[in-house]
Amino acid sequence: MRGLNRLHQFDKVEIVQIQHPDKSYDTFNEMCQYVQGLLEKLELPYRVLNLCAGDLGFTSAQTYDMEVYSAAQKKWLEVSSVSNFETYQANRLKLRFRGDDKKTQLLHTLNGSALALPRIIASILENNQTPEGIKIPEVLIPYTGFSLIN
Repeated sequence: MRGLNRLHQFDKVEIVQIQHPDKSYDTFNEMCQYVQGLLEKLELPYRVLNLCAGDLGFTSAQTYDMEVYSAAQKKWLEVSSVSNFETYQANRLKLRFRGDDKKTQLLHTLNGSALALPRIIASILENNQTPEGIKIPEVLIPYTGFSLIN
């Protein structure tokens, strides 16, 4: 269990977008819904945390963390984080566009980790135990070729 909590390197899929400032929060919400959709398809209990300003990194304007419940540890573990950095990264990268007024403006950047693979696997194993064995989530059966680990 300790290793799952203190991972320094692990596999995950990053979701990154560069967006017009008027659309960045709609995109931010879409990215969060995408991650939540993955967790729902995997049939995992999860919650969403809107991080307060004191918990945000100085580069982020808003961050949502998605957490799954670990029955073995009796606590919630972060498996995904989605952030809107607004113009912070765009300024450093010089990501600009010309508005209708022909003035250059900075774009917004958004970043998220889709799912932290080791914690997702542990959560699937923990949350799908039955007397017969570990039930594979329906969405994964076409990939595993079986529905139960016994």
